[in-house]
Amino acid sequence: MNGETVEAYDIVRIARSSGRYTGIDFIKGIFNHFFELHGDRRFADDSAIIGGLAYLEEEPVTVIAIEKGHNARERMQRLFGAPNPEGYRKALRLMKQAEKFKRPVICFVDTSGAYCGIGAEERGQGLAIAENLCEMMTLNTPVISILIGEGGSGGALALSVADRVYMLENAVYSVISPEGCASILWKDSSKAADAAACLKLTAKDALSLGIIEEVISESNIDQPEFFAGVRDKLIAEIAALRKDPEMLEHRYQRFRRIGRTEQQK
Repeated sequence: MNGETVEAYDIVRIARSSGRYTGIDFIKGIFNHFFELHGDRRFADDSAIIGGLAYLEEEPVTVIAIEKGHNARERMQRLFGAPNPEGYRKALRLMKQAEKFKRPVICFVDTSGAYCGIGAEERGQGLAIAENLCEMMTLNTPVISILIGEGGSGGALALSVADRVYMLENAVYSVISPEGCASILWKDSSKAADAAACLKLTAKDALSLGIIEEVISESNIDQPEFFAGVRDKLIAEIAALRKDPEMLEHRYQRFRRIGRTEQQK
């Protein structure tokens, strides 16, 4: 097993670690006066996704986060951060509300993937994710997403169609988990570390492929300066996006560029 293989899977382990900051921690550390809103107005309230109104310094914003929980009890209540369709529909409801009142949308993503239970499929899990992808592409307000832990498959992408996408240094972003990939390719989930290296799922990989704009260092993540730095970054980006008359076109082109070869660029 080479050094690259070890490094990639080590980062996966860090992204999954129980002591890692969750969406709630980022909301408390960055925003003022967070007021949570509940329900998708169709079926139920999904506790794996929290969202509501908050102040970014003096500016009102809509904040949406996938929440895993901090201990075993919280994680079971939050479905380990695996949202049901109603969670994605709640998120979309809040995004459309933000568009109506011209509030920026800020998303914090941390999920191994959307919930794969029978009930979720019966209630249209795939459709809920697809609707988010479609609507976020044309949402007429600034959208910023930050991957703070795991970014797994469509469950993560459903909150990551944004004008700016950032990743924490020890976050991952992948179409499938390393274990799932290894099970498919080699029929052996124990080869997850090899799969992790092949998937190019680290923040460094995502930056080099043009999938994200910036990697956020975690060197001072336990210090107050960390959240202050993220706050300043969000304020600056929102101000720049508000001044962009072709924001939607630039968002569209941002995703069109991903995967192009140097010749195509």
